[in-house]
Amino acid sequence: MNAKADTPASAMDSVKLIASLLALLAGIWAFYHFGEESVLLRVLGLLAVVALSVWIALQTDAGRGIWSFATESRVEVRKVVWPTRQETLQTTLVVFIMVFLLGLFLWLVDMLLAAILRAITG
Repeated sequence: MNAKADTPASAMDSVKLIASLLALLAGIWAFYHFGEESVLLRVLGLLAVVALSVWIALQTDAGRGIWSFATESRVEVRKVVWPTRQETLQTTLVVFIMVFLLGLFLWLVDMLLAAILRAITG
């Protein structure tokens, strides 16, 4: 059983998430509405709105949970022992050889079945 009881999301968290979504939608709308303006200005404005929207979303319990998951994931990725270049090349070569052999085998089975079908149907 989980030691921590799950607490329902507060109404303020819902308001913050809706505000974040509305800000993001407004930024996307503005990006296309001001199509005659400079692309650089539109992209910078959109990036600013996205940053604001993410900041608002991170103020909620769900946002803090996602941020915590992301930081813990980075820690776990650093613990991974990555293969060397030689190990990667050898593994890739084995995969290519096996794919070729399996393709050859399936081609031969297909030819055999086609020959049997031709013999049956005449």
